[in-house]
Amino acid sequence: MVLYNVTVGIDPDIENEWLGWMKSDHIPAIMATNMFVEYKIFKVLSPEEEESVSYSVQYFAESVDQVVQYLNEFAPPLVEEHRQRYHNRHVAFRTLLEEA
Repeated sequence: MVLYNVTVGIDPDIENEWLGWMKSDHIPAIMATNMFVEYKIFKVLSPEEEESVSYSVQYFAESVDQVVQYLNEFAPPLVEEHRQRYHNRHVAFRTLLEEA
C-alpha cells in the first residue's frame, strides 16, 4: 500500500468553506480517477497559535505506479483549480510514503 499525503495550510477565515469544497468537489474528483482506493482527511492539531490551519489529506493507492499515473495524467488540472480558487490563501506540500 502507498500513501500519497497532501498537507495543506489554509487561512482560518476560509477554513469551513475550503473544507466543504474539498469534501464535496475536490476529493471526489480525485477519487473518480480510480487511482486511489481510499482517502482520509485529518486536521493537524497544534498547541501553538499559527497563522493557518493545517489538514492532512491522505490518498491510498495499491502501487507507486498508480500515484505516478495520477500525478502525470490527472493531477495538473486539479492542482491548478485548487491553486486558482485559494490563491495566496493556502500552502501545500506533498509526500509519498510506502508501507513497510
